[in-house]
Amino acid sequence: MISFAGVREEKLELIRSNFNAKIILRGQNIFIKGEKSEVEKVEKVFKELIFLYKKQGQINENDINLVLDLVDEKDDQNRFKDKYGLNTSDLNHIILYKKNEYIRPRSEGQYEYYRKVKENDIVFAIGPAGTGKTYLAVAFAVAALKNKEVNKIVLTRPAVEAGESLGFLPGDLTEKIDPYLRPLYDALEDMIPFEKLKTYVERNTIEVIPLAYMRGRTLNNAFVILDEAQNSTSLQMKMFLTRLGVNSKAIVTGDITQIDLPNKSNSGLVEIQRILKDIEGISFVYFTRADVVRHKLVRDIIDAYEKLSE
Repeated sequence: MISFAGVREEKLELIRSNFNAKIILRGQNIFIKGEKSEVEKVEKVFKELIFLYKKQGQINENDINLVLDLVDEKDDQNRFKDKYGLNTSDLNHIILYKKNEYIRPRSEGQYEYYRKVKENDIVFAIGPAGTGKTYLAVAFAVAALKNKEVNKIVLTRPAVEAGESLGFLPGDLTEKIDPYLRPLYDALEDMIPFEKLKTYVERNTIEVIPLAYMRGRTLNNAFVILDEAQNSTSLQMKMFLTRLGVNSKAIVTGDITQIDLPNKSNSGLVEIQRILKDIEGISFVYFTRADVVRHKLVRDIIDAYEKLSE
């Protein structure tokens, strides 16, 4: 059992980090406690690992990750195929499976976004609120982490107002910055079970940080997202883009009609469209109000504001 579970249960811990169910080792027995469907899934994982252990005489981290991926993919595809009647083409466009639903492109603009993220290492997603720019970016990152394409996720935003009023807000630095990063946490919490997300954050597998904290770093094997990029300056944009290391991808999202900088012409997102437009491996996606996927009234609100500014 020590060989199977690990000296300090590190192999069991790897399995635990992928499920909400409790996995308890007592003597030579493993107990699983949780929702029926998840207990059955964990049981499948252990049956496969026991088979491998008997065949090889040992199991390692790669064996566990392989079994977790195979069980996940097979269960998710069968479950959603049966429930929604999805065909092979639909399954190919699913970005991420959630507990009772899935995330995939819902509009022409989102399908273009999906294709360009697959084909390029850096993608800029520009458009109005409600088009799914940030939400899908986080989904792409979580899927890449789940599929072992990257080792970590870094989500960042410029805290424009924080630069002026940070000292007047109550609490420590984390509490002061949290309101500016909350939308990114919201997206993560919608895609990753709370306990698993907590583990990822504690281990720095997922970081949600202000843009200023990116300075001086090199991010290898990472999926990096800069949100609300219209509020980054030219120097901040350059700093962010040059953090990218080996085997890393980046998505930059923003709405150039919602710039909060004192001088709107200083927006790094506005400038970067001209600077990087012809570089291979970098792509731009432009969303319109036709891509709005929030409440149906959001599109009408955007239309009303656009008419007001004409």
